[in-house]
Amino acid sequence: MLIWLTCASQQLWAQHHDFDFYDGKVSIDVPPTFNIPFKDSLTIAHVQKFYQIADQTDYIQLVNSLLEYKDEHHLNDWVYYQLIRRTAQQIAPKAENYTRYTLYKWFLMCKSGYDARLAVGNNQIIFFIQNKEDISDIPFFEIDGKKYTCLNFHDYGKLFQRTDIYIPVKIKVPEAIDDFSYKITKLPDFVPTNYKEKQIEFNYGHKAYHFNVKLNEDISDLFKNYPGVDFETYFNIPLSKETYQSLIPALKENLKGKNQQEGVDYLMRFTRYAFLYENDEENFGSEKRLSAEQTLLNKYSDCDDRVALFFYLVKEIYNLPMITLLYPTHVTMAVQFEHPIGDAILYNGKYYSVCEPTPQAQTLDIGQLSEELKNQSYQIVYYYEPR
Repeated sequence: MLIWLTCASQQLWAQHHDFDFYDGKVSIDVPPTFNIPFKDSLTIAHVQKFYQIADQTDYIQLVNSLLEYKDEHHLNDWVYYQLIRRTAQQIAPKAENYTRYTLYKWFLMCKSGYDARLAVGNNQIIFFIQNKEDISDIPFFEIDGKKYTCLNFHDYGKLFQRTDIYIPVKIKVPEAIDDFSYKITKLPDFVPTNYKEKQIEFNYGHKAYHFNVKLNEDISDLFKNYPGVDFETYFNIPLSKETYQSLIPALKENLKGKNQQEGVDYLMRFTRYAFLYENDEENFGSEKRLSAEQTLLNKYSDCDDRVALFFYLVKEIYNLPMITLLYPTHVTMAVQFEHPIGDAILYNGKYYSVCEPTPQAQTLDIGQLSEELKNQSYQIVYYYEPR
């Protein structure tokens, strides 16, 4: 009898989990009532039953601790979602029961205030979240005029059905009212020892320039399932601290003594010639936009990636107005100087000079556009004006 009471008491203790989250340490306590099995068939009724049970548990302290970590470390929504994923993995390992893992992710996001939804069909559980942004490459559905983008379709790969076989699960979660944003204005601190130096070099003005840039593969993990966001969003993803400190001061040192036009020309040719070119179909098998840091990390990059890096460097060092020109099969940048250079482009009453950061058949100076683009139509898809 005494032994039974001891075991029962132990079962009432919260399960404590410690895990790494990039360079941070996360400690969570999971109350025993929140450890909910899910061995039923995947139906709307069984999903609703899971929520009814979970909603009656002592989950509030766990959610509050996650939100406190979010606030303390200034996590953007996408980074916070990675924290939720790792928390759910501690409670309900993905490989053991994918449905249960997804239910915990959804529940924790809802109780964190996000308007997240579930749908079921084809023996699959689909996880959506309200988002108002222009996301180009992931499925979404609309409810009452609100758009919900899918957070887990990549887990199903080719098994994901883009037809109307998924039925939304109707569950009212009072706290779940906020929309989710894919904008990233601050990267998490990555483990310093995971950084490795990459040698980057290019020639400019008959001189070779060498850089030892610190880069971390953790950035690839963070953006593994990141969708195709609009140009403004991915252009403004910053560099991590270690990468920034290993590159930007070195570039600024090399630019001393150069005027603004010469400096932008240097950055244009650095972006154009310091990296190998390969289109996304050959490199990744599909379209994938890389942030500035991912472009530095990857062996190959295409025009989308180079305009992101060029934009970041010009913004960080000179902070000049810029526009992004989207052609049917190409994207490039134009910069506003004090005086227009070459065949400048007029936009909103101001002239912008093309700065081509991607290798072309011809060697192009500032203000020059490749011959094959001169007669093609384009759209201005992003306009940056310094504040």
